[in-house]
Amino acid sequence: MNATLPEIIVTESDHERLTAILRGLPAQHAVAVLLRRELDRAEIVESMEVPGDVVTMNSQVVLEDPETGQRHHVTLVYPSAANFDVGRLSILAPVGAALLGLRPGQTIDWPLPSGRVRTIRVVSVDWQPEAAGELDL
Repeated sequence: MNATLPEIIVTESDHERLTAILRGLPAQHAVAVLLRRELDRAEIVESMEVPGDVVTMNSQVVLEDPETGQRHHVTLVYPSAANFDVGRLSILAPVGAALLGLRPGQTIDWPLPSGRVRTIRVVSVDWQPEAAGELDL
């Protein structure tokens, strides 16, 4: 398990949108509490300044469970667009909240509602809207 949290970067627009979503959730919503902490500790940058390998909202990502080696191809999305059957992972899913702001090679230990802790590693960011010039997603 990682003793320290990895540095994360979040775009200003993602930060604003996610903060608005969090305002509408109960204060003790398990994932919302963790996501708030992540947003509070993140380095906030303008969309045009975010490095192209940072996981932002709507990024297509390959993640890995280092324990099992199992990999998943997911797109990190807002709750209304979530559909895990087609790889659209909600930011309000425990693993979704863990991905935000990470870069390839970074790992994070993330508590699950069951009380277990899951380690997640970002293998690659295959597509990021900011790097593609799509700032309105």
